[in-house]
Amino acid sequence: MRKRLLIITYYWPPAGGGGVQRWLKFTKYLRKYGYEPVIFTVKNAEYPVIDESLVQEIPADIETIQTEIWEPYTIYKKFTGRKKGERVYSGFINENKKESFAQKVSVFIRGNFFIPDARKFWIKPAISYLKKYLKEYPVDAMVSTGPPHTTHLIALGIKEKMNIPWVADFRDPWTHIDFYDQLKLTSWGDSIHKRLEKKVLEHADKVVTVSWSWGADFKNICGRDDIEIITNGFDAADFDGPKVELAEKFSICHIGSMNKDRNPLALWKVLSELLPQMPTLAEKLEILLIGQVDFSILQAIESYGLTKYLNKVDFIPHQEVLPYLKKSQVLLLPINNTPNSKGVLPGKLYEYLGAQRPILCIGPKESDAATILQETGGQIHDYEDHEGLKKTVLAFFDAYKEGQLKVDSRGIARFSRENLAAAYSKLLDGLLEVTT
Repeated sequence: MRKRLLIITYYWPPAGGGGVQRWLKFTKYLRKYGYEPVIFTVKNAEYPVIDESLVQEIPADIETIQTEIWEPYTIYKKFTGRKKGERVYSGFINENKKESFAQKVSVFIRGNFFIPDARKFWIKPAISYLKKYLKEYPVDAMVSTGPPHTTHLIALGIKEKMNIPWVADFRDPWTHIDFYDQLKLTSWGDSIHKRLEKKVLEHADKVVTVSWSWGADFKNICGRDDIEIITNGFDAADFDGPKVELAEKFSICHIGSMNKDRNPLALWKVLSELLPQMPTLAEKLEILLIGQVDFSILQAIESYGLTKYLNKVDFIPHQEVLPYLKKSQVLLLPINNTPNSKGVLPGKLYEYLGAQRPILCIGPKESDAATILQETGGQIHDYEDHEGLKKTVLAFFDAYKEGQLKVDSRGIARFSRENLAAAYSKLLDGLLEVTT
């Protein structure tokens, strides 16, 4: 008999984007290691991205419980002049224009009154529903995965009432997240966020996060020495398809959201300097950006005279993204230039590893991302490493012209979703041994 594991998640197919991947993939493999996932999620979410293709990846016969949620986005859209059907991205990306006064006011309200986030109105009805459900259909353990950190407060409420072994899984930090300082918080709002964060960290039986630096941050907040690191990863099965021919162009490709903190200004500068000197590069260069891109980044590309090389593609389903990864000449990984940058490990990093194409990362040389790339054959340059970045771009382009642009991928198997699911099952086994 498999042990029943309740997974409390806001993001679940048909949600798209990075937030859904971690537990969709864990769910795919946990049965192999003795756990039967039970998904608790929302019925009518205001997801920023929809990807119907991910529905096909939900394992057969997985029990999924859904309850309704009220989110304040209808009010937000009216206040900021957005269209009724327009989707709202919560990661501070403005695709078409600079931030308006109405948006600034909305950010202030979101940070100070919708605590921990705009999904807070799910907390009480979710706890009420789960109390009744779990009395009839018990589980052995539960995992809450955030953001949104509303999920952790739901799990906290269940823990206090039913004492079910609980893992708080942080895909991103709470008060140390890259945009926390952009929330326009009052001292009152900041204190509530920090109090709730600390309460979750102290009351969860286990705390898991995805990077070593963030684990250290959580330890500093709550004093725990037992915070576990289980990174994100790539699903090897996603890359088992037919071989894809490499792009004819010298394509520098970025997949996923690109907010203003990820603007790789050094790269735009290097390219703008090289292009007038190298007609062949000017003929072959393609800057391929797939997903949501902040207005400021498009402005920067234009200011450096690179717009004619830009191929901007809106969101496409995950399964259609994979061929782009495999055929791109270079995969671009800009790390957020923010105070928490040393711990930033974007989910796309692991899919880049799975694609086994050269990775060009721009971020801190002393960081978790740098450690992984150094172990697996990638390249990383500091934000201001102009000369080093130029040498790498030239080396990549020379190898591309010779048909030899490739990467010596090594040590990537430990980041496979199946191996990470095995690690999570061991954590759960240890938790249940202690609590039963």
